[in-house]
Amino acid sequence: MRSRAAVAMLGALCWLALPAGAQQAASEPAGAKPAAAPAPDTAGPGQDKVLRVCQDPNNLPFSSRSQAGFENRIAALFAQELGWKLETTWFPQRIGFIRNTLRAKEENSDRFKCDLVTGVPAGFEMAATTHPYYHSSYALVYVKDRGKGLDGVRDLDGVLALNPAQRGKLRFGVFSASPMIDWLLKNDLMSQVEWYQIQSGDAEEYPGQTIERDLASGKIDLAFVWGPIAGYVAHNKRSAPIVAVPLVSRPGMKLDFEIAMGVRQADKAFRQRIDQLISANQGKINAILEQYGVPLLDQKGQALHMSQRAGTP
Repeated sequence: MRSRAAVAMLGALCWLALPAGAQQAASEPAGAKPAAAPAPDTAGPGQDKVLRVCQDPNNLPFSSRSQAGFENRIAALFAQELGWKLETTWFPQRIGFIRNTLRAKEENSDRFKCDLVTGVPAGFEMAATTHPYYHSSYALVYVKDRGKGLDGVRDLDGVLALNPAQRGKLRFGVFSASPMIDWLLKNDLMSQVEWYQIQSGDAEEYPGQTIERDLASGKIDLAFVWGPIAGYVAHNKRSAPIVAVPLVSRPGMKLDFEIAMGVRQADKAFRQRIDQLISANQGKINAILEQYGVPLLDQKGQALHMSQRAGTP
């Protein structure tokens, strides 16, 4: 049975946040068992020199129909390295995403809609996963110079060290099933939480947009979100000077996760090819992620780059 942190991770990473982005198998209704893996495409992924990818059309910083997300850019990098054409199938990352993309065939055809999903948790149960291509953590975000006492806060202990009167007035933005819930319970902060659903039901609304708007408006004072989302809203600073503080895992509270790509279980050779692309292009991948402010960690969970990023204290 998955831990609460693992469930939250799937939501925040696979579909979010995602992750993401969602709560049970990240693609199926609660309690559903993963369907049997389909037979491999008789043509085989890439036999026609087309890299078929399925992505969310509106889920920045991960992907968008305008190709503005980092997953879009990494997919384009892989297609360029392969010398293949890139073909994207768009589908909102909601319940049924894997069933309707990686496991679905085009109408009146034996060809699958896509062969690669560009952002799933390492070890994701509904697909065969590649080597991780980035490792990040949850983060806390707030607006600088708001007079809430948050300026200079660099970790969870810094939140608890605030004057009790100040801390008692804060509104915390938290996604349902977040790994932060136990910490909030332990420190008697649940009554100050503004809850957000991992799946809003509105495909036009994505989590980063929601958090940025509510922080800027003052509806919430501090939010706990998946690192790529936190880094993106802080890096862009479109509506307010938002600060992102990556958090460190603690005993009993895992906040950092590795993200991989997903292929069908039967496509072993294709998975190996994607693994090779990740290994050969890790430096380029990291450079793309840094442009989006993604907090990056090494295999031990330590910050991969020590230099200050835009939007961090």
